Amino acid sequence: MPNAFTTLWTQDVCRELRRHRVGQRPPVAFSGSHQSLPSWTSVGVGDDVFALHVNRCVVYLVSRLRVVDKQRQDCCGTAPATWSDHACPGHTDWAMLGAARCGASPVHIEATPVRFDIAVPGDMLSTLTWRNRSGEQRNLKYVVNGRLERSVSLQGIYGLAEDSAARLGTLLDRSPTPSQAA
Repeated sequence: MPNAFTTLWTQDVCRELRRHRVGQRPPVAFSGSHQSLPSWTSVGVGDDVFALHVNRCVVYLVSRLRVVDKQRQDCCGTAPATWSDHACPGHTDWAMLGAARCGASPVHIEATPVRFDIAVPGDMLSTLTWRNRSGEQRNLKYVVNGRLERSVSLQGIYGLAEDSAARLGTLLDRSPTPSQAA
């Protein structure tokens, strides 16, 4: 059975996505061992990763990323020969997701279109649970009156409890696309 995770996309990443990629489906994300990139080591093929963004204490569901493979493919371009070479020159359109960062490794995905109009309701936010490898569960810290006061507990890639993954998936699936909402 596939697992589900969350990752937090930063203000800088989302600024670039808003500028150039809203409505498009990213074909790739990037993993790395450096702290500037999330590590996708615990995420397997077939797993879902919900990309989240926090803006003014509101958590937004930006995209659902389903992992297709975690190997370098022809679409990635030539592998870097030196530290100054771009990690995946074939994916420069999505470089804001971390392609230029130290030690970036491609994670090929099937994704929903990038969007910034799905706010996670405050009552749902306070009940979402994450699980660690030992099966222990935790709720999101710093939720006050349905608003996320600090995003530190979302930074990284964290496993979601099954019911929380189902609720985020339902929220995404039931949200009309921007063209349908008009």
